[in-house]
Formats: sequence, C-alpha cells, structure tokens
Amino acid sequence: MRAIAFPLLSAIALAGCAATPEEMARSDAADARQMARIEKKLAGYVPGEPQSCVNQSLLRSSDQYGQTILYQQGTSTYYRNDASPGCRLGQDDILVTQTPTGQLCRGDIVRTVDRTAGFMTGSCSLGEFVPYRRASRSGGN
Repeated sequence: MRAIAFPLLSAIALAGCAATPEEMARSDAADARQMARIEKKLAGYVPGEPQSCVNQSLLRSSDQYGQTILYQQGTSTYYRNDASPGCRLGQDDILVTQTPTGQLCRGDIVRTVDRTAGFMTGSCSLGEFVPYRRASRSGGN
C-alpha cells in the first residue's frame, strides 16, 4: 500500500502546481506587455557587446520589467540585464544588492524585498550586462 500511496500523492501534488490555460494566457499577456515596455524604453538605442560587470557607482537608476532589469548610466546608456527566474518584482518590492567590489557582475545574487514589511520575496542571479547606447544622429542629406 505504501508503494502505491507515494506516487499517487506525488501526482496529486504536481497536478496542483500545473497552471490553467487562463493563468498561462495571463502570464503570456503580462510578458508581452513587459517586452513592449522594454522596447519602448530602448527605442533609439543600439545594443553593444555584453559585459560581465558594470561599475555600480556610475549607475543612476534601475527599472525592472519582469525578470529584465534596465540600469541607467548617464543620459545616453542603459544596461539590460536578463536575470534568472525568480526576480519578478511585486508591486511593492525593491531590489537589494550587496556588492563588496563596487561592481555588479554576472552571477551576483540580488534579492527582492517587500518595501513595506521588509521581508524577502525572492532572489535571483544577474545575467550579462548588455549596453544600449543612444544611436548617433547623422547630419542628413
């Protein structure tokens, strides 16, 4: 009986984790909205070669779109970082980083923390930093 009960309980537990078609459609729609927001933010910028690290002191701000983080450096450069799953900020979450070197690097772990209550809501590792620089405007005809 015990040998039968464990697989049955495991199957029931896994069935509870499966997303419904409605949940999957909502998730896909949310991902599409996030991608549209990223494309709008990076319109007029050209991607460069990925970098392993960026100097954190040069970064002015960051915005998160799903698991993609856009770090702004100055007025003409963004760094796009596609973090590992788990980095999705809730409505009242913030990113917390601890960098003893003063740089953010691929593989660094960042935490998401509820802004009000202060408890950890998730964590993930950073990916490569892809610089996006403002496209140069040519002088015309």
